[in-house]
Amino acid sequence: MTHDIGFIVVIMRSDINTGVRGRASFLLIACERSGKYKPKKNDLVRSCTSSRKCGCPFKLCVKPVLGGERWMVKLICGIHNHEITKSLVDHPYAGRLTKDEKIVVADMTKSMVKPKNILLMLKEHNANSYTTIKQIYNVRHAYRSSIRGSNTEMQQCMMLFDRDQYIHWHRMKDDNVVRDLFWSHPNVVKLTNSCNLVFLIDSTYKTNRYKLSLFDIVGVKPTGMTFSVAFAYLEGERLNNVVWALQGFQGLFMKVDALLGVIVTDRDLSLMNAKKIVFLDATNLLCWFHIDKNVKAKCKILVAQKNAWDYVMEAWGILVDCPCENSFDEYLKNFEMVCSPWPMFVDYVC
Repeated sequence: MTHDIGFIVVIMRSDINTGVRGRASFLLIACERSGKYKPKKNDLVRSCTSSRKCGCPFKLCVKPVLGGERWMVKLICGIHNHEITKSLVDHPYAGRLTKDEKIVVADMTKSMVKPKNILLMLKEHNANSYTTIKQIYNVRHAYRSSIRGSNTEMQQCMMLFDRDQYIHWHRMKDDNVVRDLFWSHPNVVKLTNSCNLVFLIDSTYKTNRYKLSLFDIVGVKPTGMTFSVAFAYLEGERLNNVVWALQGFQGLFMKVDALLGVIVTDRDLSLMNAKKIVFLDATNLLCWFHIDKNVKAKCKILVAQKNAWDYVMEAWGILVDCPCENSFDEYLKNFEMVCSPWPMFVDYVC
């Protein structure tokens, strides 16, 4: 009923009569906005910028009637010192999930369903639900923590690697801290040795909660499709870390005389230098996407006119997509002619 009125009540205090002197059964019900925010003792700077707590005086006392099964309600204060909310969305008590809904969230999490789709399904089954995406994330986190038990996240990761027979190596910084971690799926090894001509290697940055660089190795099939070969979490981008990751990648090849032929990278100097150490005979090509991205950025600076910029980029695209080596000189002359008013740009590209 309080949901319809526009406020939430919670149990502020309670006790059960156990026969001990001074113990009595009662419930003290108050508004969810009663009391005041209490900052943590170890917080030097207050992390909470706002609070729902505003010292609302609304209170009810509920006691059981002697000799009966009914309860007696006593109104202590029936006044609210805040406006009644129009919507209970984002109120944690109103949006709490039931036990059945928590089971549904856990089952859908096992099936790799996205949180937004889980929330949509719960809303479809209960139109009056005030659950938010934050509460879905909280239930998912609690479920995964229950699976992990007393293990740390790194211990759980190593356990799953061993259980699923992943190929993995790691280096320790000290007795308790993992420095670098390399892993690959066992079914990929045979595919890596069969399609060992071209591999793309790059790193993604600040895409995980630990802000570590994720070293990603992707292979190319003869049909043009790609497949993930291996991943590595590296402590840093130094040459030592990248060489260690490439040595792990080298360990996936069954034969020494059947190593990779071409490595496609961006202009990462540590990666290019590490390639010269581990894969000395492999050819290093720069990624066309990164080259095109840099050319476009430079073109905007050196070519001020919008129409001229379109002509230049069109000529650049034709030059890059040259079908054969015999036509390259012709396309290059056409590109130089288009860029003739901006010789600095031609010098930058060529």
